[in-house]
Amino acid sequence: MRLPACTESTILTTFSDFGLAEPILKALAGEGYETPTPIQTQAIPLVLEGRDLLGIAQTGTGKTAAFSLPILDRFARDQKPRQPRSCRALILSPTRELASQIADNIRIYGRNLRVSTQVVFGGMPINRQIRQLERGVDILVATPGRLLDLIDRRALSLSHVEALVLDEADQMLDLGFIHALRRIAKLVPRERQSLFFSATMPKSIAGLAEEYLDNPERVAVKPAATTAERVAQQVMFVSSGQKQRLLAHILQDGAVSRALVFTRTKHGADKVVKQLDRDGIPAAAIHGNKSQGQRERALNDFRQGRCKVLIATDIAARGIDVDAVSHVINFELPNVPESYVHRIGRTARAGADGAAISFCNVEERAYLRDIQRTTRQDIPVIALPDGFTPEPAVQSEAPRGAGRPRKGPGPGNAPQKPMQGKRRRGPPGGQPHKGASRPQRQRDSQRAQHM
Repeated sequence: MRLPACTESTILTTFSDFGLAEPILKALAGEGYETPTPIQTQAIPLVLEGRDLLGIAQTGTGKTAAFSLPILDRFARDQKPRQPRSCRALILSPTRELASQIADNIRIYGRNLRVSTQVVFGGMPINRQIRQLERGVDILVATPGRLLDLIDRRALSLSHVEALVLDEADQMLDLGFIHALRRIAKLVPRERQSLFFSATMPKSIAGLAEEYLDNPERVAVKPAATTAERVAQQVMFVSSGQKQRLLAHILQDGAVSRALVFTRTKHGADKVVKQLDRDGIPAAAIHGNKSQGQRERALNDFRQGRCKVLIATDIAARGIDVDAVSHVINFELPNVPESYVHRIGRTARAGADGAAISFCNVEERAYLRDIQRTTRQDIPVIALPDGFTPEPAVQSEAPRGAGRPRKGPGPGNAPQKPMQGKRRRGPPGGQPHKGASRPQRQRDSQRAQHM
């Protein structure tokens, strides 16, 4: 029996309540999955009905299962011969790591079904991928660039696609991916189901997404651009010249069991790794200039606990799904506020608590204001540890009577009310200006990550 779409009076407490095929329920039970997450509770019934969907939920809340379980259920009930060099479901991902993670999860959920899943992305031999697609697949997970490469070589046709999924849609639909998406959209049948899922969805991007959806349902577990509730957020005002020493100081704290550190550029990530190595702290970097083998080794060492510090850029970090990340450290604040939400969503996963510590210099003060405005919350300010010199601008900006900030950066410290005094208008020094439009700042951010 197939349940109707979820309403306020509908209470779904287990996956069996959705009416999913028995082999899928058996696979979920084998993994210990019993209770659906809020995004799954809202989205799965609608997707099972065949509706187009725009789904918004924080990172780590189960978006992959929300779209993949209904697709697997459809293919389990409606088995068709595979067409050569084609697929029935196409799932687009902005990064290799996320594409690989999605494919791994789908294989787990569908391991008791006769449903084939393949993943294709750049950095791997294309001829091997061409051979894998010769007989056709049921579900194809791909990055846009490699997908179009395969299409241009006539190794793949999208004429049999029944379901089109965009994961991390805010990144897929920003100006860096829109041209590829528009080309792909022309190659899939007009009669299809389209699903967009993301942790954040700015209004401008949401409007663009709806151009590709047919009368979509919108489900949102939290308002767009809200941060994970179990993350203890803190910001430290520190000069650029002290950031590296401060990072080493924090990483040597016993409370930091596994840390994900974010920089804005690839060059910056490599520079941080080299300096940490000089400080005797093993670390690895993951970004677009690394080979696929290097990226997989770094991520696997981080996941297995052999390396407790991973340095990443925003784009490369999509798909990092590691439950035991105790701390996220923003070595550099992102100039796109939604990226902050994605970053700190890498900790406090699977019901655990986590901490997010941001380093902010004078030039980044405007980014911090944008982040707090977008997330609709203040980030507690903590003082630098002994031995570090506060920036003069920070001291002069402290509101009268505010008192001295609480010592940091330990996650057990009580939150301190953020500074609310007058801020410098910045940012100077070649950084993308606060007055730039959001699309322009997104382009600036993507270009920076290729530096």
